[in-house]
Amino acid sequence: MQSLNQGKTFRAPRAWLSIFFFLAAGALAFAPEKVRAQAEVPKEYEIKAAFLFHFAQFVEWPSMDFTNANDPFVIGVLGENPFGNALDEIVKGESINGRTLTVQYSRRVDDLKDCQIVFVSKSEKSRLSRILAELNRKNILTVGECDGFAQLGGVMNFYLENDTVHFEINPDAAAREKLKISSLLFRLGKIVTTRPKN
Repeated sequence: MQSLNQGKTFRAPRAWLSIFFFLAAGALAFAPEKVRAQAEVPKEYEIKAAFLFHFAQFVEWPSMDFTNANDPFVIGVLGENPFGNALDEIVKGESINGRTLTVQYSRRVDDLKDCQIVFVSKSEKSRLSRILAELNRKNILTVGECDGFAQLGGVMNFYLENDTVHFEINPDAAAREKLKISSLLFRLGKIVTTRPKN
């Protein structure tokens, strides 16, 4: 495993590795040669990038989310890009239900409103509520990495526990966005609910 500068090593839970290894061969977590040249990318973000790819395979979007059969499936990254080229390398040559996978980066929410997945970087922590309000009811799988992201109304959120990458799922947020999440992800993730507004 690749250690971070802080001396910590990040890993995916063993159950995830075995399941995803068989269901999605070729993803980064199980074929690290795809991004071996990206040594500057922390292992934490290699794993998060791989999971974003897997999430795309285990979530169903409304058919009206695509205007035509040639529309690509787009993963957006909002804010600072912590992945280096790792996410681009994972999706290169891949497709979801016949749609080419692409990645789009921006610091503006408006640029990413046509994405199927939007990863909200921790650089956007100070404006999470506003971001989620702008992406509300756009049929977007919002994925964050800040404490409270899912409780604020994000659909999924990465968190670290014992130097291991885990994720939370907010079923109410998923239903609001008309997303059907596989029972497999529900078994692997931690279920949270939206925090009531004061």
